[in-house]
Amino acid sequence: MCPIGGSLFDGFSRSLVAHLVCHCLLIETEQGLVLIDTGFGQRDVQAASSRLSPFFLNFNRIQLEEKYTALAQIEQLGFRRDDVRHIVLTHLDFDHAGGLEDFPEATVHVMQSEMEAAQERRGFIQSQRYRQCQWDEVKSWKFYSAGGEPWFGFEAVRNLEGLPPEILFIPLVGHTRGHAGIAIQTSQGWLLHAGDAYFYRHEIGSVQPNCTPGLRAYQWMMEVDRKARLYNQQKLRALSLEHSGEVRLFCSHDAIEFKTFVDQNNSQLQEHNSRFVN
Repeated sequence: MCPIGGSLFDGFSRSLVAHLVCHCLLIETEQGLVLIDTGFGQRDVQAASSRLSPFFLNFNRIQLEEKYTALAQIEQLGFRRDDVRHIVLTHLDFDHAGGLEDFPEATVHVMQSEMEAAQERRGFIQSQRYRQCQWDEVKSWKFYSAGGEPWFGFEAVRNLEGLPPEILFIPLVGHTRGHAGIAIQTSQGWLLHAGDAYFYRHEIGSVQPNCTPGLRAYQWMMEVDRKARLYNQQKLRALSLEHSGEVRLFCSHDAIEFKTFVDQNNSQLQEHNSRFVN
């Protein structure tokens, strides 16, 4: 997404155009591939004007190319669409759920309260952010309610049906009614995909957080519960400071965070391949 505003949005662009990403995560498990969020899908690319809100198409200046869809990138890795057995959503916004129908055999996991909000679609923003045409062909849904054993002081939903116990829902209400982070336990520690619980890298990891004016205003425009959003963001900030050696956080749209993870993963892959060859 390339809204007008440059560094006033993303904090780094030198032109009038900002650059925001849709950060998805692909996980290999014994149960098959698990995709965390889908970004925009191939049908969005093919028929953007009928599937996406004109308001957000123009406001965010959404740039749609098939090569950037989750399906295209998964196939580039040598997998097939049917290898994706589960999709876990932080929420149902248009830029997170657009690729659901690219994976017809996948079971989709989402918070029950998020689906209820998407079905009600009250008010202008809610009617524009939720695009039922992006998921009306999904055949298998699993819905969850908040509650369960805590995770680093957060409420956590465990025992997701069909998924390994290392993947958890972490309710982070505020951006939407059923917004959640997704925690994944890896051999290097925990990852937390925080979705849209924050938008800018410097909102966490510092006792003096800051956010660009553009993203601050966008968060205000999209929030459904300011008090809850700011409370959960504060908790994420504390998590990033107090447990930095145990948990790595990232949000959905920060291009610098995304590049950092991609560079690290490529470095680890090269190191692994070098050891294997030697």
